[in-house]
Amino acid sequence: MDSNQISRRGALAWGGGAFVAGMTAMAPSAWAQSAYPSKPITIIVGYPPGGQTDFGGRMITAGLQSALGQSVVIDNRAGVGGNIGADYVMKAPPDGYRLLAGNGAMCINPHTYRNTAMVDPLKFTPIGLMLESALVLVVPANMPVHTFGEYVSWIKAQEKTRGGVDYASSAAGSLTHVTMELMRDRIGKPTMTHVAYKGSGPAIIDVIAGRVSGLFDAASVVSPFVKSGQLRPLMVTSAKRVPSLPDVPTATELGLKDFEILAFIGLYGPPGLPAPIVERLNTALNASLKDPALVRTIADRGENPGGGTPEHLKKMTTDDFNRWRDIVKENDIRAE
Repeated sequence: MDSNQISRRGALAWGGGAFVAGMTAMAPSAWAQSAYPSKPITIIVGYPPGGQTDFGGRMITAGLQSALGQSVVIDNRAGVGGNIGADYVMKAPPDGYRLLAGNGAMCINPHTYRNTAMVDPLKFTPIGLMLESALVLVVPANMPVHTFGEYVSWIKAQEKTRGGVDYASSAAGSLTHVTMELMRDRIGKPTMTHVAYKGSGPAIIDVIAGRVSGLFDAASVVSPFVKSGQLRPLMVTSAKRVPSLPDVPTATELGLKDFEILAFIGLYGPPGLPAPIVERLNTALNASLKDPALVRTIADRGENPGGGTPEHLKKMTTDDFNRWRDIVKENDIRAE
């Protein structure tokens, strides 16, 4: 064997070794991402079955399963305003197999829970918006007001004659609570006493009975009672009118500035979720939300399908976190 053959073989051996070494170095990340998902995915819901957040998680499972080729299951871990479920995902490995169906409440909780450590919503990896719903201001159907302006005048008249009025919320520190406080700020801070309930159901019952003057809640929650004539809607908090409530004006139409408020459900991953996995999940989520049957189901509930980019969900989360921090502080709102 001459020296040239030796040199050529040596070069090939060195090159092959370098190629193998390079492939070995890149394998853990590249192969793992290309293989994702290789096992079932769990979506954590920090609330009991049956609510808006639970619906948001369950409505996308079939579409995600179809797009990803793996089963997607829901795990309800309720408690402490959704914090138990959120904490469970926050501590998960960033591998895309444990995700969170998170709602706007997690943007409020860190400000309203003073004695309990809350998960920072800004640390999650946003994947995409699942659905959103306007809030609706409703009052008893037999109340002698038919417009938002009349409601404000009635509140101020009651303040002079009775010392103020009561209003309901689904829970202390909830979105329904802080939104009413924001409205109270916008109309001159009349005397309005908050009455907290254990859920929307009991609160709505007392509004219908006239025991409290009104409340804000998601369109999907109050629409059945509006359609049955038990509640009267005065305002919606979305940028546009709600299709299921076409005669109800928006807050902007009524002159309330910076009052676009949405009850939203987003899909989040733990901190540090790799970009290729985020992109894969976001693509699957957007595909699932284009299913006509699912879109009809969401619309029938008075809600809107989500979709869009992770950056859009990140902005919604950040904006809500900052907005409610100021409202909670100004009004000393507490969840405990």
